[in-house]
Amino acid sequence: MVEKLNSDKIKEGAQGASVRALFYGMGYTRSEIDKPLIGIVNSQNDVVPGHMLLDRIASAARDGVLASGGTPIEFPAIAICDGIAMGHEGMKYPLASRELIADSIEAMAIAHQFDGLVMIPNCDKTVPGMLMAAARLNIPAILVSGGPMRAGYGEGKALDFNSIMEKIGAYKNGDATDDELENVAMNACPGCGSCSGLFTANSMNCLTEVLGMGLPYNGTALSDTGERIRIAKTAGVKIMELVDRNIRPRDILTEDAFKNAMTVDMAMAGSTNTTLHLPAIAYEAGIKLELSDFDLASRSTPYLAKLSPSGTDHIEDLHRAGGIPALMNELSKKNLIIGTALTVTGAPIAESYAHTPVVDNGVIKPIDAPYRNQGGLAVLFGNLAPNGAVVKESAVAPEMLTHSGPAVVFNSEDDATAAIWGKKIQKGDVIVIRYEGPKGGPGMREMLGPTSSIAGMGMDKDVALLTDGRFSGASRGASIGHISPEALDDGNIALIKDGDIIEIDIPNRVLKVNVSDEELAERRRTLVHPEPRVKTGYLARYARMVTSSNTGAVLK
Repeated sequence: MVEKLNSDKIKEGAQGASVRALFYGMGYTRSEIDKPLIGIVNSQNDVVPGHMLLDRIASAARDGVLASGGTPIEFPAIAICDGIAMGHEGMKYPLASRELIADSIEAMAIAHQFDGLVMIPNCDKTVPGMLMAAARLNIPAILVSGGPMRAGYGEGKALDFNSIMEKIGAYKNGDATDDELENVAMNACPGCGSCSGLFTANSMNCLTEVLGMGLPYNGTALSDTGERIRIAKTAGVKIMELVDRNIRPRDILTEDAFKNAMTVDMAMAGSTNTTLHLPAIAYEAGIKLELSDFDLASRSTPYLAKLSPSGTDHIEDLHRAGGIPALMNELSKKNLIIGTALTVTGAPIAESYAHTPVVDNGVIKPIDAPYRNQGGLAVLFGNLAPNGAVVKESAVAPEMLTHSGPAVVFNSEDDATAAIWGKKIQKGDVIVIRYEGPKGGPGMREMLGPTSSIAGMGMDKDVALLTDGRFSGASRGASIGHISPEALDDGNIALIKDGDIIEIDIPNRVLKVNVSDEELAERRRTLVHPEPRVKTGYLARYARMVTSSNTGAVLK
């Protein structure tokens, strides 16, 4: 049991009278002030579907804290909707907002000396941002997410956010009418919650469970259910146990926890953005993760759950099949999960999955009969990506796993999208989009527009896309991102010219341009980078401080 509360430093004795005065002014009683002060970090807002209902989660978490003898104190965190920011200059901000989220929580938690934190994220950058803050602060903390939305339904099939993006591509290609487009728009997102496929938000919410920082089913219990509220109340109870036992995030976020997270990530083919976020969280915990670690995990992990965009199942289907505990149970049959890793329950993670078998092998395959014997992501290397590049291999058509074709080069996503919609891309082409990395973008824009346009036009089996930026977790096709070093760091992607032959060999992890070292060196001598796109404000500071994508795009 902890003998001295963190908050005692500011509220006890004569020196603490001034702090007590401020709390009295807000209406707190002396009894409330004397209890552990628990920060409730609520990223609710009315612009992000995944965050609109988070006040319900915060209220339930507060109830759990109150019932267990603590004083909940709520404060906000920002959240950006990637879908709304997509396709324009606003997309430069979501990845950069991850650092703002972590920094602002650090500022609030230390300034007010909270004894513990219940963190309430849901969508793409709020989850890793809050986990980064938890690791950095290392005071007792637990994450409880808002939960996924249900899949939509239309045109005789399940729909999700990716459906409308691909329908736009079909519309631009003349293959969909105005009414058909609007019908999918009306039905793709039927309610609030994180978008229903295994995109970045749900990937990270699921991996929060695996890391041990969220309760079982945190990643899959639907946003509009009583189960989600019960999880939130339980999180409020558990934070008091964590404070009492002085269990801190770095006790949980160990090397074993990150190994488990990478294993589950590969078993379900999570978003490629996990290769940015897990290293960033690990960095805050004092652990180094490299892209090669992800590829090692992929090579040794069978692919068991094929969710959208790789397949047709959605998060609600995974939940009915037993959720992440059932997936870990299946993986444990071949000793692929380190069961001794500690969790916010105060118990080893094995207790969360030991008695939770898979109940639907149509959604989670038996470990002896997987979709494939290797995981869903692949890391490629070669003269085009000396420090690595990432692709969701499970979402690539078999005929595109190996591909050779001429480069069609663009210095921005906007130019590439215009060319795609202008039908200037031919079958067999390799679209190269550069100067969209963490520094060059700046902010490493997520490019669902180009990938979904290609898919919507029916060319995802004929055209590859390469970038030093990143692709949405909803992307499918031969979309290879995170090319490192990026163009603005003098990476070889900056040297490619139209017509250069690009070779892609995903099974053998190769990405190269068929240009000699001598020719590349000659091109480098005359290389001139474009002017920085942003010269003032937060993004300009971000561009000066951010590291490469292969290191998690952290700030130094």
